[in-house]
Amino acid sequence: MTTPQSGNENTEYTVEFVDGPLEGQTDTRVLLHGKHDPRISMVAAVDSMESLFWYDEVDSREVQGKLHVRYAFDSGDSDPVESNDEPD
Repeated sequence: MTTPQSGNENTEYTVEFVDGPLEGQTDTRVLLHGKHDPRISMVAAVDSMESLFWYDEVDSREVQGKLHVRYAFDSGDSDPVESNDEPD
């Protein structure tokens, strides 16, 4: 019989968005089969409308025993960031 892992040790990793609309934000993701995703998507509100943003892995490293992966914005595959509102 195996004992379940305590906490989320070695099952999660930290995501850092290095540019784009989510620049400077972080998120926690779950490792799948012990690996992080090379490409991730995030849904965020821009001018009160949901937009889908794609990010690609830049690099990864271990920080205080936890995997930390940096991602760069893929503007070509993402929804537009600019507002469609006309100025008054």
